[in-house]
Amino acid sequence: MLPTQHLTLKKFEQFKAAMRPYDYFEMLDTLDFESLGEGDRFYLQCFGIYNSELEEETFMLRIRTAGGRIKAEHFTSIAAIVKEHDLQMVLTARAGIQLHGLEADNILEVFKEVNGMDGLTTWQTFGDNIRNVVTDPYDGAGKSCKIEVYPLIERMQSFFLRNPELVGMLPRRVSVGITGMEFNAVPLFSNDLLFALAKKDGEYGFNVNIGGKNTEVAMPADIFLAPDDAVEFFEALIFAFNRYGSREKRTRSRLFHMIEDIGMEGLKRKIAEFYKKPWSEAGELLLKKRDFGDFEELKEGGFGYRYRTDYGVVGPEEFEAIARFVMAEGAEVRLGIDQQIYILGLKSAEVPFEKRDTAPTVVACAGSEYCPFSYWSIKDESHMLPQSEIEECGAVVGFSGCLKGCGRHKHADIGIVGLRSSRFGKDDRSARIFLGAEYTSGKRAAEAVFQSVPLAEMGRVVSLVLDEFKKSGCDTFEEFSASVLNRFEPEFLSLWFMAKLESGSDAALDPQMEEMELLSRTFEGSEYMEVARESGFAEAAGRIVKDMWYEQEAPEVRHVKPSERRSR
Repeated sequence: MLPTQHLTLKKFEQFKAAMRPYDYFEMLDTLDFESLGEGDRFYLQCFGIYNSELEEETFMLRIRTAGGRIKAEHFTSIAAIVKEHDLQMVLTARAGIQLHGLEADNILEVFKEVNGMDGLTTWQTFGDNIRNVVTDPYDGAGKSCKIEVYPLIERMQSFFLRNPELVGMLPRRVSVGITGMEFNAVPLFSNDLLFALAKKDGEYGFNVNIGGKNTEVAMPADIFLAPDDAVEFFEALIFAFNRYGSREKRTRSRLFHMIEDIGMEGLKRKIAEFYKKPWSEAGELLLKKRDFGDFEELKEGGFGYRYRTDYGVVGPEEFEAIARFVMAEGAEVRLGIDQQIYILGLKSAEVPFEKRDTAPTVVACAGSEYCPFSYWSIKDESHMLPQSEIEECGAVVGFSGCLKGCGRHKHADIGIVGLRSSRFGKDDRSARIFLGAEYTSGKRAAEAVFQSVPLAEMGRVVSLVLDEFKKSGCDTFEEFSASVLNRFEPEFLSLWFMAKLESGSDAALDPQMEEMELLSRTFEGSEYMEVARESGFAEAAGRIVKDMWYEQEAPEVRHVKPSERRSR
């Protein structure tokens, strides 16, 4: 149990003090799932069962797949469950699987069936727990892999999974990523704890980064670890966070906030209480940018294939078809945090699957169809993006339905958050668009450039940004962010793009020029130039947005109360 000095009067801490979630597990067989209280919902999250008082008749079950590794036989079994109970299936941005549409009379049955599958579990996939430990889908198989990390992930999971002292008892969630790849198909600096491939004194190991989350980049801890030391360091960090992490306010209880409160050096001193070995200063970070295709050659020969999902939505028939193919080929299947499915070990670059036209680098959160916190039906609205242009540019797009950022919009080339506004008439959906992330090496998160764009104009604005990238001559969008976009203030970029949109100008950003000089050269004589000089870039950009898109008499928007949402 936690020391009494760490048990506050806060609600969730009261639940932990009254009963450990691990001990609550014994009550599941006698629980009335039609009459759940707030405490029940808190405890159930520790076993992967999600139910909200806003939608108390429906349940969701989240399945953990360590490192995204899963057997083809599991695909077949899960598909059978989905068919039998008429469920919906969604792949998560942490390489997990969510089953939606469960009800009080079948949630326990499905829970037991999934947890009875060898190698799968739903434990600790929600709540104040260590979430699914993630890595690159080509771990161990990609040509740039220097350290296969899956054995380390298995050891990490064996430490915390179903550990009575840890299940649901942390101050807040902890997300962990680890990669031994030089070139990664997925960005990883959104994790609370990241072990990133590095080299020191001729040896491969990991640089440690701490404090990331969906809206922040994990910060360098100036620590280099040999591969054999990573698991022990991970355990020490968890012990330190569990003992010293803040429990006073849930909005300030992540590792990020612990660093804000006591500094990185202060956190390292806490970790050192549990990690008795010396560590050395960080080595050379080896993560590099490269675009990945649908087919990739593997280091031991053969190919890997990226199966494109419908932004994480997958049907049971797809699972069955993939399973049949994988088993017939003697291949293996993995899940990526990009919500795509990877098949490794193919003899040739050929598959029998029809190629979807969805851009495979778009990560879309669950959206309002599956999440009560989302303002938009993100899975649907993702189809409004310029798919072919995104794929042509190799741009990573993160699309979130609220500012919580489950689509990792601040860890993408172009980040989008779906919000609400009454300014744009009958369609009250408003997109906030983020640019400038340098996520491969964790240098910076994206910043908001467009504060409010109507849904109908979202695709046009994204196309405008992509066109600017193509004019720059940069090889990757991240290079464009680093060498062009991030030379300017977000308010200037907002005005620049809005002025181009309004005027139809084909001008290109020149990072060697001053901001006002660029504007004067391109848009001198426009009325918003005077506004920019007198009141600033943000005011001028806002004036264009208002003139182009605001309704003269904006109708009153009636927001649907959560209690009135349709059952999912």
